[in-house]
Parts: sequence; C-alpha cells; structure tokens
Amino acid sequence: MTTTTRPGTAKVSTRVSGRPGFYRSYYQELALFNTRPKQVGVAAVVVLGLLGPFVLEDALLRTLAIAFVFAIGALGLNIVTGLAGQVSLGHAFFLGIGAYTAAAISGDPDGRTIGFGIEEMWVWLPASGLVAAAFGVAVAPLATRLRGLYLAIVTLGLVFIGEHVFREWSDLTGGAGVGRSAATPQLFGFDFSEGTEMFSREQQLYLLMFVLMLVFALGARNLARSRVGRAFSAVRDRDMAAEMMSIDLPRTKALAFGISSFYAGCAGGLLYTVSGFFDPASFNLLLSVQFIAMVLIGGAGTVGGTIAGALFVSLLPTLTRELPNFIPMISRQVTETPNVFQVEQVLYGLLIVVFLLFEPRGLYGIWVRVRTYWKSWPFSY
Repeated sequence: MTTTTRPGTAKVSTRVSGRPGFYRSYYQELALFNTRPKQVGVAAVVVLGLLGPFVLEDALLRTLAIAFVFAIGALGLNIVTGLAGQVSLGHAFFLGIGAYTAAAISGDPDGRTIGFGIEEMWVWLPASGLVAAAFGVAVAPLATRLRGLYLAIVTLGLVFIGEHVFREWSDLTGGAGVGRSAATPQLFGFDFSEGTEMFSREQQLYLLMFVLMLVFALGARNLARSRVGRAFSAVRDRDMAAEMMSIDLPRTKALAFGISSFYAGCAGGLLYTVSGFFDPASFNLLLSVQFIAMVLIGGAGTVGGTIAGALFVSLLPTLTRELPNFIPMISRQVTETPNVFQVEQVLYGLLIVVFLLFEPRGLYGIWVRVRTYWKSWPFSY
C-alpha cells in the first residue's frame, strides 16, 4: 500500500493491493479518471479514434465527423438537462444562433449575405459559443420561475421563434430555400476543408472534429466534478433543499443555461463546416428531438453515455438507408409512403420511449450492468 500527503491533510491511501475499481480516498473519487479501467478505456478510445482515418472510408469518416459535432451539442444539452435537471426543447435555436454567428464572421464581406471575412476558427468558434451563451442567459430567468413541462413548452417556443427569424432575415441567413455558406474551418492559415497530398478532406475534418470533441468532453467532465457541477446536481435532485444549502438558484440555473448554450453555439458553428452549406430549415423541432434522443438514449448526466448516444443517433440514418434492401415495402423516395425518412422519425420517438421504459439510464446503464456482472462473476449478487 502506498500513501500520499496533501498540505494540511493526513496521509490518504491511493493504492491498495487486491480487487481494483474501488475508491480508496476522497481525492481519488474526485479525480478526472479515478480508476485504472477508466484510464485504460479512455486511452483505448483515443487511440482507436486517431487510427480511424487510416482504416475507414471517406464516406464513413464524413458521417463520423458530423457525429462528433453532434456529440458536442449533446454534451451541452446534457449539462442543462442531465446535470442541472432543467428540461430544454430549444436546443436547435441555440445551434442556429451559433451557426449564423460563425457564418457571418467567416463570410465574404462582398457576398450577398452578411460577412466580416474573418476565417480563423479561433475567432469565430468561441464567438459563436459566446453569442449563443448570451441568448441562453437571457432565457435563463424563465427557468427560475418555471419548471418541468412549463419550462419545456417555453423553450420549445424558442425553436419556432428562431425558425421565423432565420427564414425572414435573409440578409443574414440567405433566405428560405436559398441558405448560405457555412464557416470556413481554417486554423492559423491551414484550411481543413481542402485536401492535401497526405490526407483527404474527410480525413482532416474527421481528425479536427474528433480532437474538438475530446476537448469539449474534457471540459464537461471537469465541470461535473467541480463545485459548480455539484451545485447543478443539487438543484437537479431537489432545488428547495439546494437553496437551503445556500446555493443561489437563479445564478446556478442561469449558469447552466449559459454553459449549455455555449456548447450548442460551438456545435452549430462546426456542424455545417463539413457540408459547407445550410439554410434556415435546418434548425427545426426535429433537430431538438434528435438531441433529446441522444441524451436519453446515451444516459442523462453522463459524459461517456452522451457521446455514445450522439454516435448512435447520428449513425442511425446510415442504417435506415439500408432498410429498403431488406424490406422492399419501405421506399427511398420522399414522395412515397412509407419511406426511410419517415422510418427515421418514428425510430427517434420509439427509441426514446423504449429506453425510458426499460433502461432509463440509457446505453451507459447497459454498460454498468455488463461491467457489474463481470466484476461480480461468478457470483450472482
């Protein structure tokens, strides 16, 4: 057994021979990756992710790059809903704010839409998050007066307000059915949207989005174990008890909405850099439902589960596109019924219902069950 000493504290045990996977000190429990299996698992995920461009086809890399951006947005929704317990159905609105902020900053000043010509990502990416966060903080006072279904309806109204504004403000958005170019993924003069001799465009965008997802996931993980994150959890579990513990409810809820909106704005700025084009119809109610599905299917309140849910939901259309090969009655044409697009929307709702009924903790809960089984094997208790 080894011990460590922190200033002003007694010696605490950090390693004990015997069965692994147990917390042996308060500091170990609060560590970023507090067990050896977590350290090994995260390292394996990072290594596999970095090897992806060398073993996967460009079409799948493109899909995964978009999935990583969805994961960033889902992490934001997980902060306000899974961690702080505030129901929000307006996530698509904040993604739209971020997307148009990034596109306007990066856009051509002489083009048909508003543009400032600043193509560097280190400028437009934080700006898109900060502008979205400002709108999130502006909405936050409603969260202190409403809760549950009433808060969900108010945030749902943001989606319809955003759709109307985006559709009518053609100088910024390009107008309905026309749209505008997305922000340019350029960093210190290097344009990730243009292929090189060593890497294709899809490989570069995949690596960029993967690294950014890791950065945002690390931030969300650190937030959850911080004093602020523990205050979010207290408000989620029982806000009246949290207030009695001297937690400032208006400030805490406003901070949760602000951080969540920052993540959503950054995700919106990045989302369409892969396709290079988007229009006002992109930020609709279905997009908000998709993010709700990502959090619930992955596991609300967990970082790893949210990322898994985002990848699952993002890859779902790739699977449904293959259904006509096995079920001839399902058509690939939008004008025919039933078609793959209708099946996708039904699956989103069906998966949410199934997971809420049979596995409320989502994919993360399934992983916990499997892990617990093997840790206790061959015993059944």
